[in-house]
Amino acid sequence: MALATTTLSAAITATAKEITVASATSVAVGRLVVVGGETMQVTKGYVTAATTVPVLRGQAGTASVAHPITATVIHGDAADFQTPGAQANTTHPTIRPWKVVSYTGTPNTFVLPAGGENVHVILNGTTADTITFPVPTADMNGTRLLVSSNGVAQHVLTFTGGLCGAGASYDVVTVNAAAPASFEFVAVDSLWHSICGAAISGTTTNIAGVIG
Repeated sequence: MALATTTLSAAITATAKEITVASATSVAVGRLVVVGGETMQVTKGYVTAATTVPVLRGQAGTASVAHPITATVIHGDAADFQTPGAQANTTHPTIRPWKVVSYTGTPNTFVLPAGGENVHVILNGTTADTITFPVPTADMNGTRLLVSSNGVAQHVLTFTGGLCGAGASYDVVTVNAAAPASFEFVAVDSLWHSICGAAISGTTTNIAGVIG
């Protein structure tokens, strides 16, 4: 089975023994479930197709913590989460694994991933989150940082030292509270660079990212 993604349809506490998901497609006994930075495992009490899923919390050395409604849920067999081995080409000798973490509320300080690891940050809910991203370390060259909101809110992303090292005039990204949005950055020589897409003409009516 491959990795599948859904969301929590109810918030859970750090001690809850079950989660409620929006979709039970592919959920099965023994599958690993990742919510934020916590890994769980579906227990034998699970009833096929049920959206209420009994789980063992805090697996694989992760901490059992509270998670909000709409938090992203990724689940799959243990093998689906394994890091791919070296590839037989010289341009990209390995494939970087992706780590998924989630944040709720304000303030939040991002924890830098290990060198060679990409990270997908989920900003939860419809209340504005603020998060500060430290300067990437030298061993993080090429690390991708993908930031996504799963609700409509004016989230604020602050980059210490500014994007591309440009300082305080270019250190804040504000998400327009009109629709969920995603932004991607890459670590280059201990700086976060924004990854820019092609220019879009016309009037922006749904999503706007403002750097200032």
